[in-house]
Amino acid sequence: MDSGARRTRRQDLPIKADINVTSLVDVAFTLLVIFIITAPMLQGGVEIQVPEADVAPLTSETEPIIVTVEEDGSVFLAETPVPTEDVRTSLPQLLRASGAEIVLIKGDARANYEAVLQIIATVSQIEGITISLVGNPIMES
Repeated sequence: MDSGARRTRRQDLPIKADINVTSLVDVAFTLLVIFIITAPMLQGGVEIQVPEADVAPLTSETEPIIVTVEEDGSVFLAETPVPTEDVRTSLPQLLRASGAEIVLIKGDARANYEAVLQIIATVSQIEGITISLVGNPIMES
């Protein structure tokens, strides 16, 4: 018996050079869903309820520093919590480090007026910067 004459079933099958992309599509859609879910969280900032007013959009060539006053009176420089009494020393350092010339003050609509006014007064004592208050435009219905 000649073993060379025998052909196995494997040799009779044609070679397929297809790539199965099903798993690649599954991974791509999974990553897309992850990015869709996490993108809003990456916006950053401290979430507060800003009061509504008849305001115009702010335009700036440089990135502003945002000072946020929450409802309970706590203060944030950018996204870092800072004691109110330390704003006077911390903000000028942050402005020098970032090169920013504009400070946006976001006060929660339910915050104590005194807490917001105290921050406005503190920030206004820093020379060479522009101060703006942040508000949401009034929605007409």
